[in-house]
Amino acid sequence: MEKNDFYDTLGVSRTATNAELKKAYRRMAMKYHPDRNPDNADAEAHFKEAKEAYEILSDTQKRAAYDQFGHAGVDQSAGGHGGGGFGDVFGDVFNDIFGGGGRQRGPQRGADLRYHLELSLEDAVAGITEKIRIPVSVECNTCDGSGAKKGTEAVTCTTCGGHGQVRMQQGFFQVQQACPHCHGTGKMINDPCSDCHGEGQVQEHKTLSVKIPAGVDTGDRVRLTGEGEAGPGGAGDLYVEVHVKRHEIFKRDGNNLYCEVPISFVTATLGGELNVPTLGGKAGLQIPEGTQTGQQFRLRGKGVKSVRSHSTGDLMCRVTIETPVKLSKKQKELLQAFDGTLNGKHSPKHTSWLDGVKKFFD
Repeated sequence: MEKNDFYDTLGVSRTATNAELKKAYRRMAMKYHPDRNPDNADAEAHFKEAKEAYEILSDTQKRAAYDQFGHAGVDQSAGGHGGGGFGDVFGDVFNDIFGGGGRQRGPQRGADLRYHLELSLEDAVAGITEKIRIPVSVECNTCDGSGAKKGTEAVTCTTCGGHGQVRMQQGFFQVQQACPHCHGTGKMINDPCSDCHGEGQVQEHKTLSVKIPAGVDTGDRVRLTGEGEAGPGGAGDLYVEVHVKRHEIFKRDGNNLYCEVPISFVTATLGGELNVPTLGGKAGLQIPEGTQTGQQFRLRGKGVKSVRSHSTGDLMCRVTIETPVKLSKKQKELLQAFDGTLNGKHSPKHTSWLDGVKKFFD
C-alpha cells in the first residue's frame, strides 16, 4: 500500500522548522496514542504513521534524502533503526509528552550533599566563618581510578557492547536507558581493585571554610557550589543547613528576640531603671510606676538584623515580679503594716476580680 506523504501526515509545510515538526508530532501523538484510544486500530495506524514521519523529518540527512527521493530514499533497510536514529529521536519526544522514559543525555552530575551545622544564637546573629570537615570521593591511587586490579583492565560490557545504553521494547515504544550491568560506563571489571573495590574512588576527608552570613536562623542553607559528590558531569553542590541551639536567656521569633526580666515588687511599684542583657551588651530599661507582672517592653533595634534585608528586629522584655522569700520578722511586720494601709484601693486587678466573684455567686 502506498504511504502517505510525511509532511501531510504531520500537517506541516515542506519548509517546516524542527520546532514546528516537534509541535505537530506532539499534537498527533497526544491525539492518537494507543493508551488514549484502546482497541482502536485506526488511531493506532495514525499513531504509527506520525511516529515514522517525525523520525524521518526530524533527522537532517533523512529529511534531505526524503525530499529528493521520496519514500525510496528513506527505506527502513537503509538504517532507519540504526544507532542515533529512531530510538534517540523518539526518546526525547517521549520525555516531552509523557514525562519520562527516554534516556538522559550526557554525563551525569554528582549528587548534592547536605551538612548540618549547629550554631549558637550569638554566632547566628553576628555571622561567622566556620570550618567543617566532610567526606569526599577521590581517585584511587592504587588503580589510578580504573577500578581494576593493578596489572588488569576493564573489559567491554557484553550486555550493551560498550555503549553504556540498552534499548527496551515497551509496546510501541523503544525506551533507551543506562545498562543495568555496567551502569552506563560501557565497561565491566572482572578483577576489581582491593582498595576501592572496583569503584575507582576512595573516601577521604577535607576541611572547608563556610562563611555564614549574619542573621541566619534554623533551616537556612548556605550553598557551596561544586563541593558535593563527584560525577562524570561535574560535582554536585554542598548545602550547609543551619540549626541554632537553644539559648539560656533569649528566644527568637523571626527577627525579634524575647526575654524575661525579673524585677522586685518595689521596682514594679515605684518604677526605676535597670540594665538588661542584649546580644550587643547591656541596655537600659525604664520601668514605670505601677508595672504589673507580664507587661512587655520593647527595645527597638536590639533584635536580629535580617539576613534578607536591612531591617533589624526588636528585643521584647517581659517583666515578672518576684515575691521576696526568707523575710526577717521585722520585714514581715513592715509588710503587714504596709498592707493595712492599702484598703483595696491600690490593687485594680484584685478589686475587679473580687467584683467578678461577687457577681458570679449572686
